[in-house]
Parts: sequence; C-alpha cells; structure tokens
Amino acid sequence: MKQERVLAVLLLAEIVIFGFLGQNFLTRGNAFEIVRLSVELGLLALSLTPVIITGGIDLSVGSMMGLAAVLFGKLWRDFGWPIELAALGALAAGLAGGGVNALLIARWNIPPLIVTLGSYSLFRGLAEGITGGADNFNGFPGRFLYLGQGYIAGIIPPQTLILVAAIVGYDLLLRRSVIGRALYAIGFSSEGARYAGLPVKQRISLVYILCGLASALAAIIYVAHLGQAKSDAGTGYELSAITAVVLGGTSIFGGRGTILGTVLGLAAIIVLQNGLRLAALPAELTGILTGGLLLVTLAVGNLTLRRSRVLAVAFALLVIGAGGWLLAGRGVEVHRISVGMMPKAKGDPYFVSCLKGAQEAAKQLNVNLIWDGPTELDAAKQNEVVEGWITRGVDAIAVSVQNQEAISTVLRKARSKGIPVITWDADSRPDARDFFINQGTAQDIGYVLADETARILGGSGEFAIVTGALSAANQNQWIAFIKQRIAEQYPKLKLVTIRPSDDDRDRAFAETQTLLKVYPNAKVVVAIAAPAVPGAAEAVKQSGRSDVKVTGLSLPNMCKPYVHAGVAESIVLWKTADLGYLTVYAANALAKRTLKSGDTMLQAGRLGTIKVNGDQVLLGKPFIFNKANIDGFDF
Repeated sequence: MKQERVLAVLLLAEIVIFGFLGQNFLTRGNAFEIVRLSVELGLLALSLTPVIITGGIDLSVGSMMGLAAVLFGKLWRDFGWPIELAALGALAAGLAGGGVNALLIARWNIPPLIVTLGSYSLFRGLAEGITGGADNFNGFPGRFLYLGQGYIAGIIPPQTLILVAAIVGYDLLLRRSVIGRALYAIGFSSEGARYAGLPVKQRISLVYILCGLASALAAIIYVAHLGQAKSDAGTGYELSAITAVVLGGTSIFGGRGTILGTVLGLAAIIVLQNGLRLAALPAELTGILTGGLLLVTLAVGNLTLRRSRVLAVAFALLVIGAGGWLLAGRGVEVHRISVGMMPKAKGDPYFVSCLKGAQEAAKQLNVNLIWDGPTELDAAKQNEVVEGWITRGVDAIAVSVQNQEAISTVLRKARSKGIPVITWDADSRPDARDFFINQGTAQDIGYVLADETARILGGSGEFAIVTGALSAANQNQWIAFIKQRIAEQYPKLKLVTIRPSDDDRDRAFAETQTLLKVYPNAKVVVAIAAPAVPGAAEAVKQSGRSDVKVTGLSLPNMCKPYVHAGVAESIVLWKTADLGYLTVYAANALAKRTLKSGDTMLQAGRLGTIKVNGDQVLLGKPFIFNKANIDGFDF
C-alpha cells in the first residue's frame, strides 16, 4: 500500500536521526529493547486492526487490561491458584469481556462506539472495585516474572516470541483465510456482505472476542514486566493502539488495512519514544511528532503516488536536517557525568521547584542533568524511562518513586549494569538502590502533621486526610505515623476518612467538597500532596465553612493566598530546591565513587555537611510555614 511505503520511509528517517543523536541507539540490545517495549501495545494494536477493518472500534481494550491484571493477581494471591491457572483465569475473563462487547454489537446491533465506551468504564470500574483503588498484587514467582523481565540467551526478551506469533497469526487471518476476506467485505458494506450470504454477526463477534483475549494476554505480560498487578494497568493504551493502527493505513471507515501497516505504525511510535529518551530530548515531543507522522501519512492517501513519494522524501529530509542541526548544535565536548533524574510527574509544581535546585547543582558540578519522567502518575512509564537510561548508559540514576514494587526490578537491573541508583522524595525497596535522599524521615513528617492538627483542634475533634495516590508509598508512611502519633499523644483526635486526589488540584477540590458534606464535624483537612492543599483550601473557602481549617504538605507559593486568608492554617514542607540540589550532589558523588556505603557525611556545596545515616542521606527536619513567615519564601 502507498501509505505503508511512505511510513517505511519515515521510519527509516527516524532510525537515521536517532542513530546520530541517541547514545547506543544502533545496538542489538536496544533493538530488542524496542521490541520488548512494543509487546503490550502491539497486541492491542494487532487485535484492533480487524475490528477497525470491519468499521468498528473497541475503546475498552486498555480497561480490559486493568481488569484482567487484577483478576490474575487476586486469583493467584487471594484464592491460591497456581500461577498458570491464574493466567488462564485472566484469559477467560478477557474472552468474557470481549464476548460482552460482541453480544451487544453483533447480536443487538448497538453501535460499537457506544458499547465499548460503556465497557471502557465498566471494566475499569470493576478493576478499581476489586482493589479499592489501592490494593496492588506483587511478589509473583521468578519463573513468571521471567516472561516480562528475563532474556533468552541474555539478549532476546521472551515476550518477543508472543508478539511474533500474534503478528503471524493475525496476518494469516486477514490475508490467507476466508474469514479475513469476509472482514474486508463487511468493512466495505455490511449490508452487501449480509446479502452475499456471509455470516456477518459471527465474524464481527469473533474479532471482538479476540480483542478481549489479546487484552488479557497483554495484561499478563504487563504484570510480568512490571512485577505488579494494579487497577490502572493499560490506562491510555487504547488511544495509542488505535493511533498505531490508523497510522499504519487502516481506514477508520473500514474495508482497508493490513497487519504490515499496523506493525510499521507501531514501530514508528515506539522508535520515536525510545529515540527521544536515548537522545535526552523532551519526551513531550513524542506526541507532537506522532501527530505529525499521522497527518503526513494520512495526507498522502489523497495524493497521487508520485506526489506522495515527493512529500514523504521531503518530510524525511526535513526530519534528517532537523536532527543534523540538533547534533551540530551539541558540538563535541569532553565527557561529563550524566545523571538521569526522574520526578513522579513532570508537570507537578512540587517537582518543578525541585528541578530548580537540581539545575543549580548540575551547573556548579558541570553535570549533564537529564530530567525526564511521565507527565502524570504512571509507574509503567517510570520503568520505560529507566530502561532508556540503562540503554543510554548514564552515570547515575535518581528516581522519585511512584510505586515501590513496580520500579524496584528495573532499578536492580540498572545496578547490575554498574549504574549507581539514588531514590529521592519517595523510596524504592532498599536493595534496588544505593542511597535514599530523605527530605525528612516519615516519622518526622507524620508527627509534625499530627502535632499541627492537634494544635488547630485544641487536642480533640475530627479531621480528614486528602492524600495523593492511595498507592504512594511515602504518603502511606506519613499517614501511618500520623495515626501512631495520634494514638500515643492525642487520643481525643479522630481520623474520619482518607481520600485520594491523584496529585490533582481539581480532584482534591471535589473530594474535599464531598467530605465536608459527609463529615460535617470534621474541622481540619490534612492534605498531603502539593496540589491537594490549595485544592482543599479552595473547597473550604467556597463552602463558607470558617470553622474548618486546612493544613498539610505543599509549596508556599501555591498556598500563600489561602494562608493569608486564614483558610489554610499552615503548611509543612522542606525546602524543595534544596532537595533537588542535594539529589544531584549525591548522585554526582556516587558516580565518582566519593560517596560509598559506610560514609557518615557528604559535602554538598552550599548546603555544607550533610549527615548520612546508613543508606539514607538526610536533608533535615521539616519546616512549618504560616502567616508570619510564608512571605519570606519564593518557591
């Protein structure tokens, strides 16, 4: 197909560009890493190809991944099923989910968009209901984790064989079978296919059932890769998979498409993501460039062959020229220590303020700071970034951990490759890193928050907590010490509820509005995520409840209006720029081997001598910001 040829040219242009810009991009190991990163998304894209060829759509594949993942975990951990039987149970759930879609679409003639939009919410809701949005399943046996984390002959990821089998199977289905020809006919005209005597309902049912099965298989591989089953598995995967299919030339109106095109579309997306990481370019460019690729490949569908070739070559030359310009702009420089530093979410104001201190330290030390990570809370994306840094060969890795179990395996892999690892802000498993940059011990933070709450309430009364993510390890530790302090020192205080904000101000606002109505006697809201404090404070302000006060962990600049208005009584935090600064200093020292196990002190620039306690580098005690001192801080 014309679009496939154009996409192949653009894919080649990507490879040329990142071959120059990306460190270790043109290596055998990275080639297999690209394949490994493609498997879960690839299975979804392959299964969606025949669905879209029939003129349908399935928006529920990502949600089905989440449901199958937690069912798999629950069957294994809570019901005691052998791991193989639990996997079969998850696959059966995928078949059942696909069957529900098939029944409603093929038998009851309900539009696929409406059906799968409903099952999208249904499957995700069931996954969250099973786990309560917080319970994660981990501790899977090594023989199972080998599927997602191991390597055959030290180089080939085992799941590669599954992806190759799926590609061959779907290609044979579409190109070499009577069923495949029927699917194309249905896509051109379902009524015409029906009048021609084709079993339209059966064929449409088949592709949706296979889609559910592929989603469950992708979920099992996802769990093996991440080492954890959780309800948000597969979030956003449906849109990426559809993009890969459409990018590969499959018509959204049905009747046209190939597996080869889908594979090329998938490769273009994954190579782009991988190449940007290895080139240390902003990950946000992925969306921009993927959109550009999609528009170009779709545009050539309306051009003559000659014109489409000219456009493709021109676009490829433009990309290559841009890459050459970037390469030339970098020049040749003496090797510097490179530190890959990752926040939980790049756009979070808390981490933006940490970045300022990290950049200050990087400039002082002449360190090449690579700041990258997910744009929202996503443990799987954190894993992908670390994998890219391992391939790139950075000198040290520093991660603010979103999920302990999910990140620890890949951090252990980094250490096994000789790359020292530091965690900061939130910790991994101790054996997955060398040091933890502790901005304040969990006990110190929890106790200060409990003390502030008791002070505001006068020693007795009800309060509520608005946390970040229910699965956030550091925030759960703080909550545990809040409870401990209350039990020991303030028996007349009562914690009535804990609600998640997902580190989102609007979610914190909505949750606080609800808890003010459900728990009218709660007089203090303790918000322990940077965006949650202003979100909770705004909800209290709009409610007109002058008897309710807010405290918690946040940034001074985000909370100053509410502190001066008397809505937020105080906020507790450390100096975030100092945290970023100390992290880079420690990572640099670790990379140079001037910080090692057994050390008790670290010289950290303007911070002076910092105490090292075992495997923790201690920034210091948390600080209380209030109306009297908050104007003296600008971060």
